[in-house]
Amino acid sequence: MDATGDRILVLDFGSQTTQLIARRIRELHVYSEIRPCTIGLEEIKAFSPKGIVLSGGPASVYDQEAPRVERALFDLGVPVLGICYGMQLMTYLLGGQVERSLKREYGPANLKVLDNSDLFHGLSLERPYRVWMSHGDRIEKMPPGFVCLAESENSPVAAMKDKTGRLFGVQFHPEVAHTEIGKDILANFVFKICGCQPTWTMASFIEEAVARISQTVGPEEKVICALSGGVDSSVTALLVHRAVGERLVCIFVNNGLLRKGEAETVLDFFRHSHLNVRYVDASDLFLSRLAGVTDPEEKRRIIGHTFIEVFEAEAQKIGEVKYLAQGTLYPDIIESVSFRGPSATIKSHHNVGGLPERMKLKLIEPLKELFKDEVRELGQELGMPYELIWRQPFPGPGLAIRIIGEVTRDRLAILREADAIVTEEMKASGWYYKVWQSFAVLLPIRTVGVMGDERTYEHVVALRVVDSLDAMTADWTRLPYDLLARLSGRIINEVQGVNRVVFDISSKPPATIEWE
Repeated sequence: MDATGDRILVLDFGSQTTQLIARRIRELHVYSEIRPCTIGLEEIKAFSPKGIVLSGGPASVYDQEAPRVERALFDLGVPVLGICYGMQLMTYLLGGQVERSLKREYGPANLKVLDNSDLFHGLSLERPYRVWMSHGDRIEKMPPGFVCLAESENSPVAAMKDKTGRLFGVQFHPEVAHTEIGKDILANFVFKICGCQPTWTMASFIEEAVARISQTVGPEEKVICALSGGVDSSVTALLVHRAVGERLVCIFVNNGLLRKGEAETVLDFFRHSHLNVRYVDASDLFLSRLAGVTDPEEKRRIIGHTFIEVFEAEAQKIGEVKYLAQGTLYPDIIESVSFRGPSATIKSHHNVGGLPERMKLKLIEPLKELFKDEVRELGQELGMPYELIWRQPFPGPGLAIRIIGEVTRDRLAILREADAIVTEEMKASGWYYKVWQSFAVLLPIRTVGVMGDERTYEHVVALRVVDSLDAMTADWTRLPYDLLARLSGRIINEVQGVNRVVFDISSKPPATIEWE
């Protein structure tokens, strides 16, 4: 990471909320980065952190395979905050005692602050605070030289510090929204204890990113970027364009699987932004290759391979190109180096998988340090319209995986009209920007109906509307009945070939957000 200014290093011990720690610190306008707990002291020193956070994790410090850090970490002279497992590991390594708790503590707990001089600065000693616990072990004996800062009913040492005021531990999770004083605690650690300055802003990020791209790309070299119309690729294109101008060539491939009016909307915005955009209508090619295909994984494979083929052919027309700009985000990077082990390869329909190797291109990934919410903030800073910044996620394979079964022109036409009605009604009702995703799915069945005096035998459309923060988990949205009635009524009355609408009330897990 090349960011200038103060930064906090978060060491990951496998907690499900490690990403939240980094995000909460960044919300304070201080840069934070996650690394696996297995990195060595030299790498930690090279990062030059103003502070280190040890995340939570599912292990017990006494487990044979429990993750550890070197004892010397605590002698670097850098403030350290251990959270949950991180606190227990600090205790264990520094000579304290951690034991299995007789009563495990999961969920809300009342915290009594005993010392509000530093980590709990500005908080009351008179009232309890609601915090979120998630642990089966607890601190029975603090390491030598430590004092207790807070307690809960089941944790006699719910927070502690050493007498130097440099090492701190909390048994609860300040990063989660359920801890009412979480932001105060992290702010006290970052500013009061570590002495950081709030210089991490999207304006400063743009300045650094543009300078970095300008240094990387030679004065005559070209960059290509695959535009999908999504916020990640759009922000990537705008950022790279600031650095290299007309030497960025964006390629927008219409695969015939886009939403109604999407190609026109995307092209109109980017042409007004003075980007050099090449539009390729490859609808016939994609649809011919999808003919007769019903397996969802085969659909994805065909779409991915065809996209690479079309993109590569168009790039060759441009001439000598050395760089490919891609909208990889920080969670993709985190997952690939997570302490829990490498996750599945970044989805090829999110990023242009295969192209750099085939075309011998070097990658430019200006967003690889950012979370999704930061990318949206960056888009706002770059002047993108609200509708593009906050548009809902759309899958790389497009409507192909929202048509269950074979993809045909007729079935695409039905789904496009139904999906457009969903978007119109969700926006008109104010619900569009409240939910994570809302869309229509065309099912592979027909049902009997009556329209006028005639019997019909037509298609079924399913509505999928979910709430989520990161798409890892999701719950179905409890839409008002009158809105559901309008959606159903309009789709049945206005979309030729549909006589029934159903509402998907499945959560993720066990279901996925998309049907395929």
